[in-house]
Amino acid sequence: MLKLRYLVPLIALAGGSWYFLGHYEVDGLRALAVRPRSAAGPELATGSVVSRQGTIRIATFNPGPLDQVKLNQRAVALRLVELVKRFDLVALQDLRARDQSVLVQLVELVNATGREYDFAVPPHVGREPTTQYMALIFDRAALEIDRRTVCTVADPRRRFRQSPLVSSFRARGAPASEAFTFTVVNVHVDPNRLEEELDLLDDVFRAVRDDPRGEDDVILLGCLGADDRRMGPLARIPGMTWTLSGTVSTTRGTRLVDNLLFDRRATAEFTGRSGVLDLMRELNLSIREAIAVSEHLPVWAEFSVYEGGQSGHIAQR
Repeated sequence: MLKLRYLVPLIALAGGSWYFLGHYEVDGLRALAVRPRSAAGPELATGSVVSRQGTIRIATFNPGPLDQVKLNQRAVALRLVELVKRFDLVALQDLRARDQSVLVQLVELVNATGREYDFAVPPHVGREPTTQYMALIFDRAALEIDRRTVCTVADPRRRFRQSPLVSSFRARGAPASEAFTFTVVNVHVDPNRLEEELDLLDDVFRAVRDDPRGEDDVILLGCLGADDRRMGPLARIPGMTWTLSGTVSTTRGTRLVDNLLFDRRATAEFTGRSGVLDLMRELNLSIREAIAVSEHLPVWAEFSVYEGGQSGHIAQR
């Protein structure tokens, strides 16, 4: 089996103002040996900001290939901005650049509309040669990030073309002691290694879920390249559920390849609301204009800002 551990970064982001600090490391999968990097807890603010009707919306979206040429197309850029603003957290796949410039520009365009979004990327982006990577974009008015948990999954045997991107968040809009905390795992399965990479995702999910922080709300999301009938070992994890089934997530309406998955027994914060955002209908586009934005449609799910899904109540795990 693949051995996974968290890469522990300490790098500067966007001009050197943000840092990733290693938090923990996971060795092995069948017999997990977890070594905390620090005894300190997450550095999260304790303030509370009212969220939209007490919920947050988390989405996955593959706008790729998203490069500078594509972003320079004004109509496409504006439509991407409109899509991002509809969600509190967006897991992006297939960004094409050697650094963070494309992502920084996209976030600046979003924030130029009066919003306050931020982002997280794999630690190596900008330090090592890269042409393709994933990212997380989130609304700081709705979510707080624990930057010490931002990391990728190490893959010494290079069985993933792109290592999953991991980060933990806490919802605003509820008292700190009652707020929904969760970890997301952004994945982009290589279609040329579909079966092999899908077979590894159950190990990734367990490694993230079982780290010493005790966060059992793990949301694995991204471009899986397969529908709900082909999840492999991931679907056999007790309690595992996915938000989409029997529908499509491609702009051409051909198949389901994007999804959000989590343990329904742990993540009671899921409100039951989820869906696929139809680019043509929502943005009034032709099929050609929609495909210019992406071959994929955003897939989303809604969660309560309260741990356990109830105000004044913290679920017993």
